Amino acid sequence: MPPALHPDFLTKPIAHRALHNIRDGRPENSRAAIKAAIKAGYAIEIDLQFSRDGQAIVFHDEALDRLTMETGPLNQRSAAELSHIPLRGGRETIPTLVDVLALVAGQVPLLIEMKDQHGEMGPTDGKLEAATAAALAGYKGPVALMSFNPHSMVVMARLCPFVPRGLTTAAFDPAKWAPIPPATCDRLRMIPDYDHINACFISHEAADLDRPRVTELRHQGAEILCWTIKTPEAEAKAREIAQNITFEGYLAPLPA
Repeated sequence: MPPALHPDFLTKPIAHRALHNIRDGRPENSRAAIKAAIKAGYAIEIDLQFSRDGQAIVFHDEALDRLTMETGPLNQRSAAELSHIPLRGGRETIPTLVDVLALVAGQVPLLIEMKDQHGEMGPTDGKLEAATAAALAGYKGPVALMSFNPHSMVVMARLCPFVPRGLTTAAFDPAKWAPIPPATCDRLRMIPDYDHINACFISHEAADLDRPRVTELRHQGAEILCWTIKTPEAEAKAREIAQNITFEGYLAPLPA
């Protein structure tokens, strides 16, 4: 049996890239956004990239351009360099996974999405996975791992066998996922690797939740999360199928 999600992953709405709000000085994946999510009692979703010197970095994009005043690939900077780069919209800088784990410290569930490092959802070199496993060693709080790339979760199954893992899944429209090959999109759309990675959940694109494969997996016992909900109306619709949501742009209601 795969390790199961902590029950709080199914009851506490999950703040997408933490509880970010640029108008309030809380950039996505920042310490300020994480602190706000903890204070509010939400679970937290974060993203991981990989630094030049082998650290797991909490940042969504491959490039620095959108989220900072710097340009170019994140993986060409060291963790120390990244720690001095301000995020747009606040006074925050870019944290490592080690930083974030120390900040969360088990107070709320932490859902970690590991970003594909090679652009084609193919085999991984294992470097981000090794850095993530090293950071997680000894962490006691509710945590789970996921990726769009099944190869990453194959590695994490070996490195962190007792940490729940799943797949981030989608409709995989090739026009939106270029340069990933259309054949790869066609394959991933059917979520064929769920059993192979010994998963216990998926986090699926909200607009595609009525896909028969999602229903099939739920009937087989998979927990169904979804991304990314932006209104109460969209939340109500998603919850007809999904057991929990990843949200941004509004405050999702907490359980009574």
